[in-house]
Amino acid sequence: MPVDRSGSILFTPVKIGTLTIPNRFVRSATHEFLAGEDGTVTPRLAALYRNLAEGEIGLLISGHFNVLAEGKASPRQTGIFDDRFVPGLKTLPQAVHDFPTRIFAQLAHAGRQTKISLIAGTPVAPSAVFEPTVKLTPREATAGDVGRIMDGFVQAARRAFEAGFDGIQLHVAHGYLLSSFLSPHTNRRNDDWGGTTAKRARIVIEIIRAIKSAYPRFPLIAKLNSDDFLPAGLHPEESVEIAGLLEAAGLDGVEVSGGTAEAGRGSMWKGLRAEEDEGYFVPAAALIKAAVKIPVFGLGGNRTFAVMERFVRDGKVDLISLSRPLIREPHLIRRFRLGEISRSSCVSCNKCFNPRGISCGDLKVQARPV
Repeated sequence: MPVDRSGSILFTPVKIGTLTIPNRFVRSATHEFLAGEDGTVTPRLAALYRNLAEGEIGLLISGHFNVLAEGKASPRQTGIFDDRFVPGLKTLPQAVHDFPTRIFAQLAHAGRQTKISLIAGTPVAPSAVFEPTVKLTPREATAGDVGRIMDGFVQAARRAFEAGFDGIQLHVAHGYLLSSFLSPHTNRRNDDWGGTTAKRARIVIEIIRAIKSAYPRFPLIAKLNSDDFLPAGLHPEESVEIAGLLEAAGLDGVEVSGGTAEAGRGSMWKGLRAEEDEGYFVPAAALIKAAVKIPVFGLGGNRTFAVMERFVRDGKVDLISLSRPLIREPHLIRRFRLGEISRSSCVSCNKCFNPRGISCGDLKVQARPV
């Protein structure tokens, strides 16, 4: 017989900066392939977000919005690099705000992890390090490029604020541009933007300071790589130090992930895991949580309610991030609360990332119209 779980710690509110999130469940940023070819928001994307909000997710983080045209990573990616996108972007918070769910816009730049055909030019990166998955060598960013990139993130934050989002997340993970500045594998500079940990983190620190100066009460979090899974890349010990630097700059929360395309080991590990192996980025998140005072999000193959509850109850993380389970079942969190199920039925097959629009490859879940 179903047992109501409303009293669980997972259904208690938590503050991120000035904002209260109604529960501890987060829809981690997931590329939906649902924008128009020009990056504009479509009714299908708004319908997907509304459906997730109906399902009682506490915080919905959008798919990655590219802050500059050159920062596009994938087809049908939502754009936020021009004011013309703002009217469409407004429909996303509007779709969500009929419910207690809060929504953050994820701001991103692909850097070296894109194709010339997508951006009609050579990708930019901190250093000209060959990227084997797309088989190209990016050009090294000039000082002027760095300034333009930082301004792109700040202007994108302004557009997200004007569109009615509740906060923003900087994508500083998975080998994209800001992540590649942090990584000693991809940042081999010896100027003000590379070398020491603090100099490699400087671009992110300056972006945080600029956004917080303009919008001091607008919640700002980051998705941070704990490990690049590359011999010369970022590793958890240095990620802990970086998290502290970002917190000091004004960051309000950190979602801990890992992996890069080049390493052949991204954040979405294929295949089911035993309960004791769920939350494969939670150990790194716990290291960061011990070093900072801001909320920390734990992710990585979370499937079982009792396991997720234990992560929060034991103080390893403050919030639980999910992606693939919510593609399969957008109302998963509501079913958890009502005690209808104790574990997601997601089998981690990764067939959901369909270029025609995300949907469970098994169930063919479709977003309902607004």
